[in-house]
Amino acid sequence: MNNAILPQKFSVAPMLDWTDRHCRYFHRLMSKHAVLYTEMVTTGAIIHGKGDYLGFNPQEQPVVLQLGGSEPAELAHCAKLAEQRGYAAINLNVGCPSDRVQNGMFGACLMARPQLVADSVKAMQDAVSIPVSVKTRIGIDDSDEYQFLQDFVATVAAAGCRQFVIHARKAWLKGLSPKENREIPPLNYPRVYQLKQDFPTLDISINGGIKTLAEAEQQLQYLDGVMIGREAYTNPYLLSQVDAVLYQDVWSVPGQHQLVRLMVPYIEQQMQQGARFWHIARHMLGLFQGQPGARQWRRLLSEQGHLADAKPELLLQALALVPESPDTTAN
Repeated sequence: MNNAILPQKFSVAPMLDWTDRHCRYFHRLMSKHAVLYTEMVTTGAIIHGKGDYLGFNPQEQPVVLQLGGSEPAELAHCAKLAEQRGYAAINLNVGCPSDRVQNGMFGACLMARPQLVADSVKAMQDAVSIPVSVKTRIGIDDSDEYQFLQDFVATVAAAGCRQFVIHARKAWLKGLSPKENREIPPLNYPRVYQLKQDFPTLDISINGGIKTLAEAEQQLQYLDGVMIGREAYTNPYLLSQVDAVLYQDVWSVPGQHQLVRLMVPYIEQQMQQGARFWHIARHMLGLFQGQPGARQWRRLLSEQGHLADAKPELLLQALALVPESPDTTAN
């Protein structure tokens, strides 16, 4: 039986329309150890879609493919394809609350069908030798008592799943948008701690509302891993401290100005292969958050970056608007 796990003390959450391959390449320049996730990719897109939904750059590793789906055979087929492509692990989405996801019978609504989730995990584990994990919420709609979460995890764990990422909010399947579902349902960290106490042999990471590495360290006193979402995207240079603080691996992380210069050849190469400048540069808008010149950097890139003729040189023009002092290059 395949019950491998991928240790992930720190990971960056899968975020739809955000954590694409360009974002992950950029993030990897700042941390060797952070586990990176794809956006959720549906089984339908992989099996029937016209594009390549599994492409990634080997330098992004370790990368986890997050799958959306509820048909065990299709999930197993896609997991096999992902293993062949070299992904480090597979994660099943049981947390996304969007209408589009519910209509496809996957995402958070699967919490109400724990046996189907268990069957899906088992099918994937039987098909591949890489780890398979589940990302879920603490509840859905009015099913938000601890017993509901405990029963769900017990059922899925009984099928062989040893690794769970818990978004410490419940999801409202009706009445709230996906954005509101990330903000309105209250966070309940103690419920996730209780889960770890009740299932001490499972590897459990927490997600939701964590914004600093100090907060991450606090969570790691109770749990096996911390997943940071929006903060890692809007304030990406946070990742530059992950290896030193959480992994005790001190190395010469590039300063912010150096990072921009490191991205120029990557952008040139990707544009030669058909990518647009903005597809990559948009992930870098928050790089200088809270620093002098940050607003000018964002403004120039936002106003001109999406134009069809935008070139990598625009990045260097924007960079010139941010003062390069000893403080901004120190690690």
